Formats: sequence, C-alpha cells, structure tokens
Amino acid sequence: MDSRNDEETPLVSSSGEDRKVRGGKSYTRDVHILSISFLLIFLAYGAAQNLETTVNKDLGTISLGILYVSFMFCSMVASLVVRLMGSKNALVLGTTGYWLFVAANLKPSWFTMVPASLYLGFAASIIWVGQGTYLTSIARSHAKDHGLHEGSVIGVFNGEFWAMFACHQLFGNLITLALLKDGKEGSTSGTTLLMLVFLFSMTLGTILMFFIRKIDGEDGKEPVGSPVGLVDSLVSLPRMIITPLLDIRMLLIVPLLAYSGLQQAFVWAEFTKEIVTPAIGVSGVGGAMAVYGALDAVCSMTAGRFTSGLSSITFIVSGGAVAQASVFLWLLLGYRQTSGVLGTAYPLIMAAILGIGDGILNTQISALLALLFKHDTEGAFAQLKVWQSAAIAIVFFLSPYISLQAMLIVMLVMICVSLLSFLFLALKYFTSSLLFQNSLFTKFSALSKMFDDQDLGFFANFLGIFIFILVIAYHFVMADPKFE
Repeated sequence: MDSRNDEETPLVSSSGEDRKVRGGKSYTRDVHILSISFLLIFLAYGAAQNLETTVNKDLGTISLGILYVSFMFCSMVASLVVRLMGSKNALVLGTTGYWLFVAANLKPSWFTMVPASLYLGFAASIIWVGQGTYLTSIARSHAKDHGLHEGSVIGVFNGEFWAMFACHQLFGNLITLALLKDGKEGSTSGTTLLMLVFLFSMTLGTILMFFIRKIDGEDGKEPVGSPVGLVDSLVSLPRMIITPLLDIRMLLIVPLLAYSGLQQAFVWAEFTKEIVTPAIGVSGVGGAMAVYGALDAVCSMTAGRFTSGLSSITFIVSGGAVAQASVFLWLLLGYRQTSGVLGTAYPLIMAAILGIGDGILNTQISALLALLFKHDTEGAFAQLKVWQSAAIAIVFFLSPYISLQAMLIVMLVMICVSLLSFLFLALKYFTSSLLFQNSLFTKFSALSKMFDDQDLGFFANFLGIFIFILVIAYHFVMADPKFE
C-alpha cells in the first residue's frame, strides 16, 4: 500500500536542501491569522465553558450537553456544508455561534441558553471541519509550491495552530482569574464584565477571520444555490457519512477520537467542579485552567516537532495516555483534599498533567487523520468531531447523576480500550512493512537532531514565561480572603 510509505516518511526533513524555498505562494501568513483568530475566539468561549457548571449550575451542565448533542448530529452533515460553502466561508460563519453563546451568558436562562447551544452545535461543526480542511489544504499547497515534503509542512502547521489554540486556556482563564471574584455563600461577582470582555475578544477574532485567503480550487466549486451541485451533494450525503466507517483504519481510531472528547469534557465538567472549586474556589478555576492551557500549548508545539510518522505518533500518544491515566488513578485511589499550600498545589499539578495529555492528543490526532485520509479530509475531520462531541455530550448529561469515582472508572476503561485499539492499528502497519524492525528506536535517535540552538532557546523562553505566569496565578489564588 503506497500510503504506508507516506505515513512512515519523517514529517521533518533532515536534508537542508529540502528546506530551501523554491518560490511560490507562501501560506504561513494564513496559518498565523487562523491561529490568532481561533485564540481570540476560544480564549473567550473556553473560559466561559469552564465556568458553566460552576456559575450556571444545572442550567450550564444541561446547556453544554445540548450543545454537544447538536454538535454531534450537525457534524454528520458538516462535511457537505463545508464543501458547498468553502472552508473560508464556513470558518467565518462558524464564529457567529460562539459569539451568540457567550452573549446568552449575559442573561442566562432556559430561553437564551438552549437556543444558543443548539445553534452553536451547528456553528462548531462547520468551523472545526472547515479548520481541519483549510489547514491541511494550505499545508499541501505550501509544500507543493515550495518543493517541501508534505508531511513536514503538515506537522509544522498543525504544531503552530494547536500551540496557539492551547494558549486560549492560559489567557482566557487569567482574565477570568483577574475579573471574577468569589462572593458570599458561593456566589460570584464580575460575571457581566467578564462576558463583555469576552464578546470584545470574539468580535476581533471574527473580523480577523475575514483576512485569510481562500484555498486553491474553492473558486471553482458549484455555488451553494446551484441545483445540480446541491442535489448531487444531498444524494451523496449518506455515502459521505458511512464510507469512512467502512475503513478499518477509521474503526480502529474511533475509540481514540471518542476518548479525546471524554478527557476534555472531564476537565470542563468534573475536574473544575469536583476538584478545583472545593480546593481553591470558583475564582481558582481560572488559575488551574491557565496552567492547563500553558502546558497544553507547550506540548502541542513539542509534539508537532517530534512527529515523524505513524511510529512516533504511537509512541507520543501512548505517553500522553499514561500521563492522564496517572491523574485518574491518583484521584481514584490516593487524592484527599487538604488545606494550605498543598491544597492549592495539587489541583494545579493535576491540571498541568491533563494539559500535557490534551496537547499531545490534539496535535497527533490531527496529523494522523491528515496522513491516513488524504482523499477525504473533510470526512475524516467530520468523523473526529462526531465522536468527540458525542463523548462530550454523554459526560455533560451524566455528570449530574453519577459520582466522580464512577466517572474516573469510565475514563480509565476508555483509556485502555482506545490505546489498545490504536496500538493494534500501529502493529498492523508495522508488521505489514519492513519498517517494523527499526520503527521507534531509529526514528527516536533521528529526533534528537531536529532541534537546533534557536529551537532550544525558544522552548527555554516559553518555559520561563510559563513559570512566571504560574507564579502570578498562584499569587492570585493565595490572595483570596479565605487563605488569610
């Protein structure tokens, strides 16, 4: 199978000649704009989502459940919508759902949150399928125009996007930490001001999205209103939904896709409510999630650099799964809430480890789908969002009715199932190729040559910034009156 050679070819070329630019249109500008736009939008939405279950209680939990059920069903047709609209138009339209959802939080009620959640499910499905399609398409075009290896550019572009995206937890939750204060009897103040600041950030992100360029070939598509294009697309819709699931590779990846959604929902719905809030208060959620976002960003960039085919993806994903499993086992078997410095430090440490795992999963799953499903990019990323959103919806609907211990057991079971299924996929490809004998150790030795002094300096500076922000977050939390 020709695809195996593509999957195992290093994503970062070791040849200096391959890195030389041969001319042509550069798409790095579009990656920068896309990444910054998502950062501005999701630093607001992500922080608001983290607070839903603590500020809006059952209304917030049910609203998020409705959102992800809508997300799941809309993802089944999202690939069709993106193909008809074009990925840029889908990205722009998708931003409106996030704006309306945050606006609904200015006056949270069943009449505002439920409609906003339903519409956001649709908007989220097209913005994420559009993002995966757009980023993969411009990576391939950039590689072709500049004579670079396709996998190399996919790895670099995904690494930059997911590192920037992960920073939304850092910046959004630092804003939350600064503006949201604990009041009497568990109430909070500053929520209205916080949401207005978030709306301003989302407006900037939406405006910025207009400045990305359309990908090559989209101008030649059938218009949305074209009867021929619309009818053909509707007829092919069942095939677009079912065909990816007939591929054994997709079936083996599905548990991993579902787990990636479960672990995110666990952090949003359970970890913030059951671990962070009792230990350091509602205002401390911002600090813990800032730490989560910082480590998420660092690991997204690092994992992108270390990605060199299916073998290294397997190695990196396994490490991330083990890291998150250690937190779940800690919570299930050994964690006890304490007071003082340790009571504050433990949730921050857990948030850091969970962020490491999330950064790994985001980067590696995107690279994996781009490499394995080159001929159906929209369908592959639609499947990712279908299974992620289904898993997230299940967590939000079950959260009010099951204990933390039961949820931890579910998470551990899903880690085992998803990891075993993914390892079976990797083993299937390793044993069917001559690369099995030198798959991990040869590539791992080559990875050490991927970092030059400039890269090491960048990571050292990033680590220094993270430590500085961690100290600020700790100062904000310890300044809370209940620690006096």
